[in-house]
Amino acid sequence: MLRSSIATACILFGLLNSNALSQSALESHTPGPQEGAQSAARGGSSTAGVFKPNYDSNNRPITAGGTVKSGPIVFQNVASAAGLTKWKHVMGAPDKPYLLDTIGSGVALLDFDGDGWLDIYLVNGSTRDAMVGKSAAPHAALFHNNHDGTFTDVAEKAGVTNDRWGFGVAIGDFDNDGKPDIFVSNFGANRLYHNNGNGTFTDVAEKAGVTLGNWSTGATWGDYDGDGKLDLFVPGYVHWDEHDLPNAGTGGVTYSFCTYRGVRVLCGPHGLHGERDHLFHNNGDGTFTDVSDKAGVGDKPGYYGLSSVFVDVNNDGKPDLLVANDSTPNYLYLNRGDGTFEDASYASGYALNKEGRETAAMGIAIGDQRHTGNLDIFHTTFSDDYKPLYENDGNANFTDISYDAAYAELTIPFLGWGTAFIDFDNDGWQDLLTVNGHVYRNADTNRWGTSWAERPLLFRNDAGKKLEPVAAVEGTALAETFTARGLAVGDLFNEGRMDAVINNIDGAPALLRNRSKTNGNWLGVILMGTAPDNADGIGASVYVTANNTRQRVDRFAGGSFASSSDPRLHFGLGAANKVDDLQVRWPNGKVEHFAVSAVNSYVTLREGAGTPDASTATK
Repeated sequence: MLRSSIATACILFGLLNSNALSQSALESHTPGPQEGAQSAARGGSSTAGVFKPNYDSNNRPITAGGTVKSGPIVFQNVASAAGLTKWKHVMGAPDKPYLLDTIGSGVALLDFDGDGWLDIYLVNGSTRDAMVGKSAAPHAALFHNNHDGTFTDVAEKAGVTNDRWGFGVAIGDFDNDGKPDIFVSNFGANRLYHNNGNGTFTDVAEKAGVTLGNWSTGATWGDYDGDGKLDLFVPGYVHWDEHDLPNAGTGGVTYSFCTYRGVRVLCGPHGLHGERDHLFHNNGDGTFTDVSDKAGVGDKPGYYGLSSVFVDVNNDGKPDLLVANDSTPNYLYLNRGDGTFEDASYASGYALNKEGRETAAMGIAIGDQRHTGNLDIFHTTFSDDYKPLYENDGNANFTDISYDAAYAELTIPFLGWGTAFIDFDNDGWQDLLTVNGHVYRNADTNRWGTSWAERPLLFRNDAGKKLEPVAAVEGTALAETFTARGLAVGDLFNEGRMDAVINNIDGAPALLRNRSKTNGNWLGVILMGTAPDNADGIGASVYVTANNTRQRVDRFAGGSFASSSDPRLHFGLGAANKVDDLQVRWPNGKVEHFAVSAVNSYVTLREGAGTPDASTATK
């Protein structure tokens, strides 16, 4: 049914209907600015150039329009019915005069109370009045899952309101007590909320030594040195001084860094000083030691880091480190296994796109979307640029295959943030979801063919050959515009379907409930490490074989844009009604096979047990 919607989806973008859109770069048959864009000063953010504006037949920018009347329903926004819209994100001034006001915040899915249902943590921003005590600080939200489709905000009771200018969140059990802890990255001091196991948390960041103090972004947890304890990597974005705000002609910020398409906009990140990254080694006693420079990941150039993730990209059993940098080259650090990393950013092909350009990378999606056993990487970027997909040959050699995958041109007008590979239809192939929204508040008042609030994009995986757009059907979440930033995905209703939560800047969150009509089977995997290994299995790779197809899904904490998704691993199985083999490569390198007796259920795999705990069926 969804395959038949591809023609409709193409009409969405004007590829089959020449009257739907203006002639533009989206109609060119080769990538790059040479046929669709004009050369221009790159301004504050790296782009491919200036592309001709795109409008649909109703004169709407394609980022907000291009919808269709009918087609398959995939997601419905049920945030209001779920009780999430009582909370609102706030960040800086409404007119967004400065970069600090525009970046937005992440979201995390976690089962903080161990009841088997995913809860939602939404990071909030702040205002300048709140920072100096002239007004109350906006609170973060911790929405407890009531098991009936609704959620209750318990952030104040739990002690996790943050009340600082927040950006990112990463979930990990840093003390191996079996309960998920919450790291929140801020402008200003960071938070590390230790889970007390009674519905409350205690901020131990100062004692732990991870507060830092300027502008921290999308962190990640991972055991880089194999000692069984989760370490913490925290990217830095821009070194920001509220007493010396960047304006054109001040502080060395030239006018060219404060324009977009010839229009005056906020300044940065180009022209501003970057904030360095930090790797904190877990000492096992509740404290961490900054080993950034010793480990070789200290970011001496001061690139603009936004998101990061520890994950094994060269299949040697050790977690490597990816860092998505805004308008500067990306970092790929390969784990040497001796406590240090090799900077393979350029040698691997990951630093730049296929045109040899740095991109304004915002979010990271990671998945074995071709069934090769290797993890490919997708990045969201700024508008006026395609969003690159890097194919991994298994040895951490990456090739940008965006145009080969047949989706790249469609993404050019969108400014992307959170992103994830998800098998939304349970057919056994990982699809791709991105959420979008502009940083320039005047995007709606200029004829750029883009907009302040933008539609999500969903691409269906055609058996690893290409990513096909799914139509934005009116009345569904794919046709709704959001001021999206953070994105986390997971099975929020325990029904074996992947849902999504979006943290919208200066707005209420969205909860995209999966309503797709699919008969595909599925399997959910819960990992539990055994001492001396990390308790929640971060760093493990799981391989499921069914119907002669082998899939890989990895357990990691971080990625997307400054967000953390469902810690349970989801496998769509298509028509397969049994699992032939389930293999876990644990973070310590141990390989273990488990016999799975049922599908359409969650199974808990304990390291060293050999057999799963009793399955929890939900279908």
